[in-house]
Amino acid sequence: MHVTIVDIRVKPEHLAEFVAATKSDHDGSVREPGNVRFDVLQSPEDPAHFVLYEMYDSAEAAARHRETPHYLKWRDTVAGWMAAPRQGVRWNLVYPEG
Repeated sequence: MHVTIVDIRVKPEHLAEFVAATKSDHDGSVREPGNVRFDVLQSPEDPAHFVLYEMYDSAEAAARHRETPHYLKWRDTVAGWMAAPRQGVRWNLVYPEG
């Protein structure tokens, strides 16, 4: 399994727009071949702090995700709304065994 956790800080004035754009990316992502999970999380303490939990069945499927029209649209749309550069970190799945 290929897991990436993406930490995102959004400018507060763009929260509603970010959530809408991210919903569209989520909807496309969960339909991709090889997608296992694509969760969008928002901090209850800091509504401008989001985490994306992305799980694909292979590194190739994760790489294909970054070439899809819905991802490219999301990336370009939200770029100016970031309070800081987003950071994606790769993780290894331990349990459940996959």
